[in-house]
Amino acid sequence: MIVVTGATGNVGRTLVPLLAERGEDVVAVSRRERPEGLAAGVRHARADVGSSAAMRPVLDSADAFFILLGGELNGFGEPPEALVGAALDAGVKRIVLLSSQINATRPEAPSHGRLRAFEAAVRGSGADFTVLRPGGFASNALAWAESVRGGRTVHAPFGDVALPVVDPADIAEVAAVALCEEGHAGATYELTGPEAVSPRRQTEVIARALGEDVAFVELSRAQARARMAQFMPEEVVDGTLDILGVPLPAERQVGFDVERVLGRRARPFGDWVARSLSAFR
Repeated sequence: MIVVTGATGNVGRTLVPLLAERGEDVVAVSRRERPEGLAAGVRHARADVGSSAAMRPVLDSADAFFILLGGELNGFGEPPEALVGAALDAGVKRIVLLSSQINATRPEAPSHGRLRAFEAAVRGSGADFTVLRPGGFASNALAWAESVRGGRTVHAPFGDVALPVVDPADIAEVAAVALCEEGHAGATYELTGPEAVSPRRQTEVIARALGEDVAFVELSRAQARARMAQFMPEEVVDGTLDILGVPLPAERQVGFDVERVLGRRARPFGDWVARSLSAFR
């Protein structure tokens, strides 16, 4: 049995059906009622991954566990050892943790201290573990969906700074392999897209897919900070803007772990746009 947290998010909603297609017994965990469209045969558990007590009955008899910390859980909560310990007590032998590339490139970043603690807990658990460290998600472009729908405009800072954003579907496929197949214990995979693509270029890709012009309006750092501060903690805002505006060489670099694990090239940004186009119409 494989327990998947964050089952309704950008990664989880692809990972759950991938595991079901492999014939795995899957328990999809979310904090809400059973989501629509969940694959037949997939069990749903309503639980908060931030509560080890709530997760204990969900994890009972599980063999593998996919850990994704949602939103506020990246900043506070129980010690990571509480959740990892609950998994071990339940009999989990394999853990896959969705972490972040920032833990490699900026190991002192205050915004990711919680994820670093989870990495340490997983590595020290004694279970077979795999850590996934993706860079920026292609799906972050959904932040522009409303302005594209309403005014065919994208507002973003650092218009010509290119980063190799990764398709969440590729993260899900790598996670499925690590959860189901041998040969990935102890591995840390840095997951990127196949090419660096700037916000201005992303806008062009969206426009081409829509078949309509989409204007790009470049925000100053201060303007972007004010917008992001409405829904992100202050330390996360500043760290994010540092990466978007002055990325380190390692953050600009295209990685090949997606290809190593899956045996194919990572999906380009345009593939994600084609699958997500309804959000921008």
